Amino acid sequence: MLAILGFLNIVLFLVLIISKRMSVMTALVITPLVIGLLAGFSPKELGEFALGGIKQVAPTGILLTFAVLYFATMLDVGLFDPVIGFIIKIVKGDPLKVIMGTAILTMIVHLDGDGTATFMIVLSAFLPIYKRLKINNLILPCIVALSVGPMHLVPWSGTSARAISTLKSDVVHIFNPNIPAIIGGLFWVLGVAYWLGLKERKRLGIVAIDYSYHENLSEEQRLLKRPKLIIVNAILTIALLICLVKGWLPAPVLFVVASMLALLINYSKITDQQAIFKSHGTNIFMVSSMIFAAGIFSGILTGSKMIEEMATTLVGIIPNEHARLLPLITAVTSLPASILFTPDAYYFGVVPILSNTATQFGIDPNEIGRAALLGQMTVGFPISPLTASTFLLIGLAEVDLGEHQRFVFKWAFGTTLVMTIVALLTGSIHL
Repeated sequence: MLAILGFLNIVLFLVLIISKRMSVMTALVITPLVIGLLAGFSPKELGEFALGGIKQVAPTGILLTFAVLYFATMLDVGLFDPVIGFIIKIVKGDPLKVIMGTAILTMIVHLDGDGTATFMIVLSAFLPIYKRLKINNLILPCIVALSVGPMHLVPWSGTSARAISTLKSDVVHIFNPNIPAIIGGLFWVLGVAYWLGLKERKRLGIVAIDYSYHENLSEEQRLLKRPKLIIVNAILTIALLICLVKGWLPAPVLFVVASMLALLINYSKITDQQAIFKSHGTNIFMVSSMIFAAGIFSGILTGSKMIEEMATTLVGIIPNEHARLLPLITAVTSLPASILFTPDAYYFGVVPILSNTATQFGIDPNEIGRAALLGQMTVGFPISPLTASTFLLIGLAEVDLGEHQRFVFKWAFGTTLVMTIVALLTGSIHL
């Protein structure tokens, strides 16, 4: 009975958010409460389950809040501006260099894990160049989409945060094992950029142009820049990333401290700090608050044993000889799943069932999380019609969604396959 109610909960959740009858946050809270009451649990019991779930995801929520604040601040102060300016300067009028430069810049800017900010920065920097050189207008959104994919596995992206919170895991167990796969994916993307660049250079030749990135900055953006503090900010960021990968401090604590240091160093006036909070507050709240709502969802499903019963049901269906393929199947289907499922539906609805099923077969549930992240709303989000940032990307690039998807899909799927192969070779996932 609990298994049936659990599956009903997942289906109801998916229907409500896909049909847009409820917001994701509302559905995450309401559906498990309703199903929990139907299952016979008292409000007090459901409250305890929900609180337990919130406590489990609290570290992830804190990590996400302050990581986004930190990297947003670094973008505001201009930490990456010298790199942006250098790339713009050296690409000149060579289509190959322009396309390669687009890929490299996107990878650097997307360190903050925010697709919207990345698309706005990179498109504003490169779209005028693409237009002047008459480069195929589908290539710019393609390269940007491909380049954010592997970088979107950073643990402070909304997608990774969902996986970490759902599995009640941490950065060390989800992110670190996937680092070789991320690097493999980045090299694949650079290879695609080189291939497309060669074709455009052959078609168009090289044209001399004079263009500066800073031409497109507003007066407000210029006031936020702190060029004299670039070295200090760079040292702080490098130290932060080293501590994160080494696991010397808990990631949430690390980002709380780092973001406060970043604000203190760059904006000593309280009014300036408040301006930064207001500027990025909405984005931070919308992403981080979702994690706490997800904590209620997973807490009730876990505490009521619904997840356990659903997994037991699936174990009875999957042949034992095929059980070891579960992480591989998850990885290979993760990109196409981005077309069908929102990140919330997939990571809060599908992954818990897959991970609990994996546990009953003796497979590390973290493998399911690492496998899912190789495509589902990481490589896949910039081509999914289920994310607003996709429409921002194609809108800024002035291309049609269908044309964008047809042009990018094969290269994006190639990214996932390359990352999957590297993940298998390095032990992030197993056969």
